[in-house]
Amino acid sequence: MNPVLYYSLSIAGGATLAISGAIWARKRRKTADQIEQERRMRINSSGRITDGTVLDAHETTNGKRPAQLVVYRYAVGGVSYEASQDVTYLRQFIDLHACRIGLPTSVKYDPQNPGNSIVIAEGWSGLRR
Repeated sequence: MNPVLYYSLSIAGGATLAISGAIWARKRRKTADQIEQERRMRINSSGRITDGTVLDAHETTNGKRPAQLVVYRYAVGGVSYEASQDVTYLRQFIDLHACRIGLPTSVKYDPQNPGNSIVIAEGWSGLRR
């Protein structure tokens, strides 16, 4: 067999394998919504609860789609945190118009990273009525 033909076939096969691997890896990549859902589930299952206050609840446009945000404040270990949570996909669990400024809420946070927190998840809501 001609060595040039052998090397060209080897290079073509390697390139095909590399492209196939890249396509497979790209298909298995998680979307931002899936990553956010996993974060909420993780904090909901292992987070600690503290008291907080709703600062604002409003709708905004996040790129191409509208997003509903709840902005809240809480304190852990003498450090005050201010955060927001996108609740667009949790609309069935929350009435955004009932979230008033100054409304007390419970906040679940990650004990290893207190800045990572939620006020609502699929199985839990810290928003009080």
